[in-house]
Amino acid sequence: MTEPDILNHALIAPILLPLLAAALLLAFGQARLSVQRAISLLSCSLQLLLALYLLALADSSKVTVYLLGNWPAEVGVSLLLDRLAALMLCLCALLGLLGALYATSGDDRAGRHFHTLWQFLLMGLNGAFLTHDLFNLFVFYEVLLIASYGLLLHGGGGVKLKRSFHFVTFNLVGSALFLLAAAMFYGLLGTLNLSELALRIRAVSAADVPLVQAAGYLLLVVFCIKAALLPLNLWLPRTYAAAPAAAAILFALMTKVGVYSILRVYFLAFGEQAGPLEDLVWPLLGPVGLLTLAFAALGAFASRRLRPMLGFLVVASAGTMLIGIASNSALALSAALYYLVHSTLALALMFALSNLLAPRLGAADQPQPQNAHPNWLILSFVLGALAISGLPPMSGFIAKVQLLEAIEVGTGGVNWAVILLSGLLAILALARQGARLFWRKQAFVFNAPGRAQACVVGVMCVLLVCMSVFAAPLIGYTRKTAEQLVYPASAIDAVKNTMPIVRTP
Repeated sequence: MTEPDILNHALIAPILLPLLAAALLLAFGQARLSVQRAISLLSCSLQLLLALYLLALADSSKVTVYLLGNWPAEVGVSLLLDRLAALMLCLCALLGLLGALYATSGDDRAGRHFHTLWQFLLMGLNGAFLTHDLFNLFVFYEVLLIASYGLLLHGGGGVKLKRSFHFVTFNLVGSALFLLAAAMFYGLLGTLNLSELALRIRAVSAADVPLVQAAGYLLLVVFCIKAALLPLNLWLPRTYAAAPAAAAILFALMTKVGVYSILRVYFLAFGEQAGPLEDLVWPLLGPVGLLTLAFAALGAFASRRLRPMLGFLVVASAGTMLIGIASNSALALSAALYYLVHSTLALALMFALSNLLAPRLGAADQPQPQNAHPNWLILSFVLGALAISGLPPMSGFIAKVQLLEAIEVGTGGVNWAVILLSGLLAILALARQGARLFWRKQAFVFNAPGRAQACVVGVMCVLLVCMSVFAAPLIGYTRKTAEQLVYPASAIDAVKNTMPIVRTP
């Protein structure tokens, strides 16, 4: 711990900053909306700058550990920054800023405390990406879920209330199972710190192996609920369809928290050195990913409206990533991580467009012009559709080519068929939605985009193009990240060797 104190405490800042912003927004109460917007946008901007700094720190140095309260890692709360955590923090901060900016065009007027809930959601996401113990992962899950409940209900309405009921029910069940799994791990192994779990699982007695295995499977069910994997994802498409467009931008990242948790826990605690529990879940994840992807592709193809179709595509992205993760190789994992960034940005773009492409029929006595939408809106939709469906030259094509190349030959036939056929169904579904929105004979009146909305859509389009044009640096980063995950000794050693700071008077 030779760095200056201000650098030592940088790891806690992504959690404290949105917490302080949310407290400040609550303190202002029903202040002018412009003041709330300014506080929220300032907080999101600072979080993005901080995330970029942590990304550079993670890419240029070893794994960094922060001990809260200066307690030892095995008995206290620890935060860990590696390449994966830094990547997720950057993605969260970017979407947090873009979503908050998008909301200033009107979404934040529909009800109270939008920006307060937004900051609490960012706090929960950042905490989930940084924490290094199961109990605090549960705590941050609850923070982000409670905030997402409020954002989903923002503006009220019977449809939102019905959809949120399904959302809350599934996630409450997941929370109860999470507590049960954490209690089992603590009772059997005496710790919830992930690095300590990895060390103790290696030495677990033969009599306790079945119980630890059961706890691991139970925790996997929890993460599958969070990641919306089959058969625990029936709630998601309609729930996301009912969410405000600004909230849906960040919701595109929420399912990735479940995928992130699978990566964090099972590569570390049940990796290649876990003894009899080595590679505990990989044989299950492959079939689950394939079935999830197939189900979601069929659901997207069958959807008649844009927002439910996008919900199915969110599920499809989780299934695609799971196929790469289940391969348990650094090359396939790198492709899955690149696909994670790509799919999150592409789906966030489409959710941002969905509010602007929500049509209403023109009055019969007032014929509307056939081109009641700007051309840049059509181009943005086409760009997003190309990216999601995996057509060249967009980043989705690059991600899927990497993934297909990395899949083992022995099982590649089924994986290749499902991935390619799901891409074909996505192309057909998106083409049908485009035809319904832009080339239908009956004229539509489209919601006029605000400046903030147009700016957000433009930035997302530029980012997707940059992911294709400058793919090499990101692929290089994801490959280093994959190697760090597959060989987790550096994370375990970093936590083990980090000692509390002893200060002399």
